[in-house]
Amino acid sequence: MALKALVLRKKITDKKAELEALRSKSAEFITREAELEASVAEATSEEDVAVVEQAIEAFEAEKTAHETAVSDLQREVDVLENELSEIESQTETTPAVNAERNERKVSYTMEKRFKNFTIEQRTAFVQQDNVHNFIERVRELGMTKRSVRGADLLIPDEVMPLIREEIATNSKLLPFLRVVSVSGTTRQPIAGSIPEAVWTEACANINELDISFNAVDVDGYKVAGYIAICNSVLEDSDVALASEIISAIGGAIAKAIDKAILFGTGVKMPVGIMTRLAQTEQPASWGANYPAWTDLHASNILSLDIDNAYGTEFFSALIEALATAKPVYSTDGLFWVMNRKTHLHIMAKALAVNSNGAIVANTAMMPIVGGTIVEIEDEDLIADNVIIGGYGGNYLMAERAGARFAQSDIPMFLADQTVFKGTARYDGMPIAGEAFIAVNFADDDPSAEADFPVDYANMEMYALGLTASAGNTTGKTIITVTDGKDPENELKYITKKTLNGLKLKVGDTVDSKWSTLNGGVTEITADRGVNIVVVELDENNRVVGAGQCVSVPKT
Repeated sequence: MALKALVLRKKITDKKAELEALRSKSAEFITREAELEASVAEATSEEDVAVVEQAIEAFEAEKTAHETAVSDLQREVDVLENELSEIESQTETTPAVNAERNERKVSYTMEKRFKNFTIEQRTAFVQQDNVHNFIERVRELGMTKRSVRGADLLIPDEVMPLIREEIATNSKLLPFLRVVSVSGTTRQPIAGSIPEAVWTEACANINELDISFNAVDVDGYKVAGYIAICNSVLEDSDVALASEIISAIGGAIAKAIDKAILFGTGVKMPVGIMTRLAQTEQPASWGANYPAWTDLHASNILSLDIDNAYGTEFFSALIEALATAKPVYSTDGLFWVMNRKTHLHIMAKALAVNSNGAIVANTAMMPIVGGTIVEIEDEDLIADNVIIGGYGGNYLMAERAGARFAQSDIPMFLADQTVFKGTARYDGMPIAGEAFIAVNFADDDPSAEADFPVDYANMEMYALGLTASAGNTTGKTIITVTDGKDPENELKYITKKTLNGLKLKVGDTVDSKWSTLNGGVTEITADRGVNIVVVELDENNRVVGAGQCVSVPKT
C-alpha cells in the first residue's frame, strides 16, 4: 500500500505541474479577449467586421479547448487525490503520514462543509459542469494577478443549497424561523385564527367556517461585504476552493442575519423582534392586509427585579413573564437569546441535586420553560441579564435566489490575497409580535436598538457651507462653517497649495496632518490663495461631509 501511495503522489505532482502550466496561459485569454472587444468597437466597415468575427470564432474555439483541457486535467488530479486519501485512511498512521496530513489540512475543511457527502459524492459534486466551470472561473480570475473588470459570477443552483446550509449552520437564529425561498417582491399569505367547527346532524347542512387570511409583503434587501482569500488556497484543489468560498460567504451573511432578526430597523433590512415589540403606534409600512397590529411595548418588554432571587422564587417570576409569548400562528422554534454570562447566571440559579448528591442542570434548554438557549457573544448587542425569545415559527424570513459574488486582487495585491465580495437578499418580519418577549431580570429596561455598520459605500458626501474672510490680525483668514451635516460632528481642516492628489470619499479617515477646526468660526494662518479643505467626521471618525475655500489673509 505504501508503494502504491508513493506512485500516486508522483502522478499527482506531475499532473499538478501540467495543470499549473495550462493555468498560466489563462491570463493570455483574458488579454486577447479584451483586445477583441476593442477591435469590435474599432471596426467601421463590413470587411473589418467580418475579419473580427472570424477572429472571435477562432478565439472562442481555442478558449473552449483550453478550458476543456484544464477541466479534464483537474478531474484527473481529483480522482488521484481521492484514491490516495482512501489508501492513507486504510494505512496505519505514522508520524510521517501525520506530518503530511497536517500540510494538507485545507482539504479537511471540506469535511465540515460537505459532512454528509462521501468522497465519491464530493468528487461528483465538484465535477458537475456548472460547479466545475464556476470554480475554474474563480481560480483563473484569482490567479491572473491583474484587475478584473466587473467579473460578477452567478453561483450555480448546485452550489446554492450548500451555501444556504452554511448560512443556516452559522446563523444561530435562522434555524428557528419560518424561512421561505421566494423571488421578487412577494406577498406571503398567513392564515388567521382557526375557528371551531359546528356539530350538527349527520345529514344536515354544513356550516361555513370563518377562516380569515392575511398577507405580508416581503421584499429582498441586500446583505453584503467582502472577504480576502489567500492566493495559495486558489491554487489548491477544487474541493478546498469550494469549501473556502462556501464557508466565507455563508458565515458573513449569517452574522448579519442574526443581528437583523433581533434588531433590524425595517429600513433596507428585515424588521427585528425588538423593533416590533418596541413600536408604540402602527407604522406606516404596515399593510392593509397584514394581521391586526397591537401595541406590545408595555406587555412584551419587561423589567423584573428578581436578580437576587434563586430557585423557585426566581423561576416562578421568570416563567410568568416568559409565558407572555403566545404561539399565535405556530408553536415551532421556541428559543431564548442571551449572552454567555446571562446563560451561566441562569444555570447557577437552576442548580439541583439528584438522588446521588450530584449537581445537575440542563445547560442547553431553558430550565422548566423549555426551548433552546442561544448564546450570542456580543455584549453591545445583548446586555447582561437580558433574554429575548419566543416562537420562531411566527417570524417570516424570505430568502431570495441568486446570491452573487465578484473578485479582484487590486486591494490586497501586496498581501498576496484575492478579495471576494459576497451578497445575498433577505427580508423578514415577525408576523405575530405577540409570539415574542424581551425580559431584563435585573430591574432594567431591555434595549430595543442596536448599532448597525454604516453604509458608507452608498452615502453621498455632504457639501459643507464655507466662507472665508480676512482675519483680525495680519496673515489670518477667518473660516466660517455656515452649513454642516450635524453640529455634534467634529470638523478638521488642511491647507493645500494644490488639490492634486487629494481624494476624499465618504467613510474615509484622516491622518494627523489635519487640524481641528474649533467651532463654526476659526482663524487660520495661510498664505493668500491657498486652498483650505474642511471635512466633517461622524461619531466613527469617518468623513461624511467636505468643503473647500481659498484663504484671504489680512494684510
